[in-house]
Order: sequence, then C-alpha cells, then structure tokens
Amino acid sequence: MKKILLLIFVALSGVSLSAQTPESVHNMSLAKYLEIFNEMYTELDGYYVDTLDAERDIKNAAAYMLEQLDPYTELYIGEETEDLDRVTKGKYAGIGSVISYNRKLKRCVISEPYEGMPAAEAGLLPGDVILAQDGVEYGAPEEGKVNDYTARVSKSLRGEAGTEFKLTVQRPGQEKPFTVTLHRRTITLPNVGLAKIIDNSIGYILLDAYSETTVRDVKRAVQELKKQGAKGLILDLRNNPGGLLFQAVEVCNLFLPRGKEIVSLRGKTEEQNYWTMQEPLDEKIPLAVLINSQTASSAEITCGALQDYDRAVIIGQRSYGKGLVQRPMSISHDAVLKVTTSKYYIPSGRCIQAYSYKNGMPQHLPDSLAKMFFTDHGRTVYDGGGITPDINIPTDSISEFLIYLQSSDQLLDWCSKYHAAHKEIPSAAEFQLTDADYAEFKKYMKENGFTYETRTQSVFKLLKDVAQIDGYDKVVGGELKEIEEKLKQNFDHDFEYWESEVRKIVESRIVGYYYYQKGSNEYAIRGDKTVEKAVEILSSPKQYKKILTPPSK
Repeated sequence: MKKILLLIFVALSGVSLSAQTPESVHNMSLAKYLEIFNEMYTELDGYYVDTLDAERDIKNAAAYMLEQLDPYTELYIGEETEDLDRVTKGKYAGIGSVISYNRKLKRCVISEPYEGMPAAEAGLLPGDVILAQDGVEYGAPEEGKVNDYTARVSKSLRGEAGTEFKLTVQRPGQEKPFTVTLHRRTITLPNVGLAKIIDNSIGYILLDAYSETTVRDVKRAVQELKKQGAKGLILDLRNNPGGLLFQAVEVCNLFLPRGKEIVSLRGKTEEQNYWTMQEPLDEKIPLAVLINSQTASSAEITCGALQDYDRAVIIGQRSYGKGLVQRPMSISHDAVLKVTTSKYYIPSGRCIQAYSYKNGMPQHLPDSLAKMFFTDHGRTVYDGGGITPDINIPTDSISEFLIYLQSSDQLLDWCSKYHAAHKEIPSAAEFQLTDADYAEFKKYMKENGFTYETRTQSVFKLLKDVAQIDGYDKVVGGELKEIEEKLKQNFDHDFEYWESEVRKIVESRIVGYYYYQKGSNEYAIRGDKTVEKAVEILSSPKQYKKILTPPSK
C-alpha cells in the first residue's frame, strides 16, 4: 500500500512540475533567494559580534553581483545619480576643472582648468594647491582614505549653477596663498576637442564624446573646415568612450543618405532599429576615421556603420568592443539602476560586443574563429569584438618609466615653475623645449625625489621571489645581486634613451597652460603616425578607392 501511495505522489508531483513554465520556475527561484538573503542579513545584523554598516554591506553586495554581469550595469544611489547625469549628458554645475591629488603635499590641486570656464576665468592654473573653501580648511586626508578625500573636495566644488564661493589656493613659487571668488555654472564638456586644416587641405576633427550637442558641434566643424578648403576629412575617435546612441546615428547621417539603417537594438523585451532621417551634409567627401583600443560604444557604432557602408577608411587599432546598450531605470529611495537591456548590431549584421571580459578588459575572438560578414561593396569584415580597422597602425610600446613620469607630482611642479618664468610661448604647433630647458627639467626631477620602477625591475623582483620559493636564491644569489645592481634606476640613461617621448610629455603639459585642451590636442597630432597615414590616404584618390573596393573588383 505504501508503495502505491508513493507512486501516486511521484506521479502527481511530476504532473505539477511539468505544468510549471520556465518563467514560473525562475520567479520561484528569485523569491527564494531574495528571502534567504534578507533573512541572512537580518540575522547577521542581530547577532554578529560587531555592528554592521548596512549601507556599505548592501552596496558592496550589489556591486559584486553587477560586476558578474558586465562592466556597465551599475547602481547609483542618492547623490551618485548626479555622476550618472554628468556622464550621460556631458554637463554639470561647477567650476570647470579637473583636480588631482598631490601625494607629496597631501592636498588636491587644480590640474586641468577648461578654457572659458569659471576656474580659468578666475585665473586658476594647473598646480594651484587647494587649501580652503569660504575660509574652511580642507586639511589632509585620513590615512588610507585619499580617494574619499579627493571625492569630498571635488564634490564641494560642484553645486547649483549660479552659486558662488571663495577658494583659497597656494601657487607654486609664491610665498602667500591667495583667494579667488568662483561662480558655479553649468559646465558643458567639449565634444569637439579640435577642428583644423592640416596637410594637403585635409580637415581634422577630434571628437571626444557623444553628448546632447555632439552632432551640432561636428556639423559646425565640418562646415567650417569645408569653407577653409578641406577636400578630405579625418574624424578622430581615438579614446572616445561613446555616450548617447542617437547622436552616433546622427553623426553617421552627416555622411550617409537618408534611409540607411545604422544600428539595431536586440534585447529580451524589445527590438528597435535606428535609421538616418535627414539629408546628409556631405556624402561624397573622402573620409577617414581613426580608432584605437579605447574607442567604444557609440563611437564604435559610428566607425562600424561607416565601414559597413564603405563610406570611410578606418585606420588605427581594433576598437574596444562594447556592443551593449544601457538604460537608466529609477528605483526606490532615489536610486537609479543603469542596466544593460540589449545588444546592438551594425548594418552588416555583426554585433561588435566582446565575447567575454577578463579583469574588466574585453576579450576578442581572432578572425579565424569569428563569423564573417560583408560590407556594401562586398569587403569581408568580422564580428568577435570591436571594429577591426582597414589599415592597422601598430601601437608604440611605452615604458613604465614614462607612465610614472606622466603621473608624477614633480612634472606638474616643474611645468608650473616654467609657466611662472615664461609669460608666453610659441604656438602649440611650434613650441619646443630648448636643450637647456630639458637639462634643467632632468636635474629638477632628479633632485626632487622622482622615483619609478621599470617593468624590468618588476619582473626581476618576481624572479627573486620565485627563486627563493624554489630554493635557488642560495645557488645563484651572487649573480642575482649583480644583476639587481645593474638594473637599478639610471636617471641619465632613461632620460637620454626616452628623450623624445619625455619631451612630448613635458611640452604637451606646458602647452596646456597657455592654450588649454585645444592647444594640447593640437600639439598631440604633431608627428602622429596614424594621422599622417590618414592624410596620405585621403590625398590619394586612387589609394582611397582601392581600400574601399574588394580585391575581386
């Protein structure tokens, strides 16, 4: 009898389970684990030996969960939503300057004021040390809380447009601090960092981001360059992280006719296609688009669509591979969840999303494993992550020495002193350090504690540690010490070997003091191999056409 009852129970259970839909099973699982998490934390809060910080713990748990999904799904709570608004809209209310932390001084400093913005108009310069606001000292950070300190200073400089405050700063080379009055206002981050005619009547446009005014700014730049005689255009999207998707569609529309599909969004709950809706500004002018590994999102839509329609030659390095679309969703307690809702596909049908992430970096499939697609002219293109350029320009290797130099406090200090001693310099296109200047810079860095660790030194430290673990340190200890001695920092060698690169870093930083971001951008394209290649191709109609035509034709 018991066996019969058991069989009946199993049979009834099977009917019940089979009647459940995948959605209902998912919902039951969701409810179950949310209840477990809630009860777990309630018990911890009641019995754990120390008092829990609920805000910290829950935010950490949420952050970890979201990290397992992708790098772009994020939770913003309370005042953090202001950061989301600033990123998506490209504007905020403040003084218009980047600030950084000076490790030696243990204070924040003005590092990059934007031209025409309150900080620059008040006369603040890179290197000015931020001491107090409205007479209240900022002080120094607590041990191990530099990031919190910097965030606090940065937040205090922002506020409602139209408000004002007094900022006390200490300028390097001056004995006494001074105070300026700053009026906060809405800061619109620049989209077009530079627009100018370069070699052979080629127009160059540096596009930094995709915000609400991007297409307007690019259109103005194109029109102005054509008035100046541009017969070809370079659109530089290197290091462009993307932004508003519809702006990418409209930028493409400047060069593509009405009725062209630019991107389609495909997700769990929706599918949406975006087409060009206007007559183009110019669908004939030769066009080159520059990309690199930091070209992402909307910038990849632009270069990918222009490549798929054979409208532009793509030059540089493979792009990042962000083919995911995020949508901000308001939830309770003034929180916003920026959630990935779909993937985007460009005209050839390929999705340029990287197939996975490792340590936050995209992993791309090699062409041998990727799926093949075709452009309008029949050229072969691939998916597997990112946009592969038509012309690849290998990246130059960069020494750890140069990375340390770029972020050093001593570099900022020396450039501040240089600016104080020189009322003016030649244009960004012409400025150069003299040999005497370079020698003085090298001496200053050496005498003021600039330290660095080369990649060779880092690897050698690892070798020593492994040798000790394996017991070889005693066998080859003498040889290791001899090698270590030879690998010690050699200022004279490094500043001589990397002199060309060091000069570029210092000169670019100095140019920014006098000509702001526009000047630094203009300086940056001097001797730029990728720009030079674009000029070469755009100056040769035969070469340009050949690249955009498949071999069989």
